[in-house]
Amino acid sequence: MRLGLILSALLLIGTPVSAVEPGEILKDPAMEERARLISRDLRCVVCQNQSIDDSNADLARDLRLIVRERLKAGDTNTEVMDFVVARYGDFVLLTPPFKASTLLLWGGPGLMLLFGGIGLVLWFRRRGAPDAPPALTEDEQKRLAALLDRKERP
Repeated sequence: MRLGLILSALLLIGTPVSAVEPGEILKDPAMEERARLISRDLRCVVCQNQSIDDSNADLARDLRLIVRERLKAGDTNTEVMDFVVARYGDFVLLTPPFKASTLLLWGGPGLMLLFGGIGLVLWFRRRGAPDAPPALTEDEQKRLAALLDRKERP
């Protein structure tokens, strides 16, 4: 039991493995570090919830190569990010900027909670209190009294 818990904890502690292939790594360690920093902020548009640094998708590999090519050409980190955003849009950023075109992206979760809460309140109000059962007719009352009299007699 303890061994299983320890193994589970060790699995949860593990950090994600980078998908950067050895052939992609730049010879200059400082430039490679810059490429990795940029890659961590760019979303793999195939995987959608991974950075291109962590993704094994072909498109993520192509984006990593583009980042490295732009750095070799002398672009700054900002220029590289602007180049990629110009080609793929704000969606390629893991943390898109707050502006009019991304307003729904940032406000969407709050709106969903608000509308969900309103929907629940309306649903519970519509349901209302359970209706009382209809009153017994005279015939039903007589039959009930007769049944209860039988039970009370030994």
